[in-house]
Amino acid sequence: MERISKVIASSGYASRRKADMLISDGKVLVNGEVAILGQKVDGNDVITVDGEIINRSDGNYEYFLLNKPRGVITSNADPEGRKTVVDLIDTKKRIYPVGRLDYDTTGALLLTNDGKLTNKLIHPKNNIDKVYLAKIKGIINVVDIEKLKKGVKIDNYTTSPCKVKVRKVDKKTNTCLVELTIHEGHNHQVKKMFEEVGYDVVRLTRKSFAGLDVKNLKSGEYRSLSIKEVQRLYSLGK
Repeated sequence: MERISKVIASSGYASRRKADMLISDGKVLVNGEVAILGQKVDGNDVITVDGEIINRSDGNYEYFLLNKPRGVITSNADPEGRKTVVDLIDTKKRIYPVGRLDYDTTGALLLTNDGKLTNKLIHPKNNIDKVYLAKIKGIINVVDIEKLKKGVKIDNYTTSPCKVKVRKVDKKTNTCLVELTIHEGHNHQVKKMFEEVGYDVVRLTRKSFAGLDVKNLKSGEYRSLSIKEVQRLYSLGK
């Protein structure tokens, strides 16, 4: 067990004095709860400062790729007692999901306790590919495809340009499968993008994240990443 200010200083984020100031200002969280001065933590605790996960210096990291099932919460814990993605991973380490998938969205989800890599993969400037396959009501036309590609306005922002491919059209059921490759990760983004151009999403899955796909994993299955895969993830972006 070490004082949290020492851990923050060891990570290179700030000096111990500055760390104490951040703690006093309520900007430091331990496992999602506001830290207090003098608090001690161990290697399994997740520390965030101003929303940024602190990279621990012990180097004892784990990396898992999960094919997230429908009806599972993307979180470390749920106050309502629902099953979370962390519950599906057999590990004694305190891991957490990198980004999130909606309750009813399935597919590729990375979980780790490596804060430095997490920050790299979720930072918008690094343009990490997220490939989704959406089953939508209606047959999408060329005009709407171009709108999605260029970016559409949802909530208070305009989405960045993305790749769009129609994978399958079923005129009998009036549905089609559309693949989107985006770099952002706003709340319900893919569903809102389709809604903006007039289509409801019936089913949504993330085929791959940062080049990691789940084609060989059944729903609910997971695997550890290889050293080469982790090294490649570190090489992405800036």
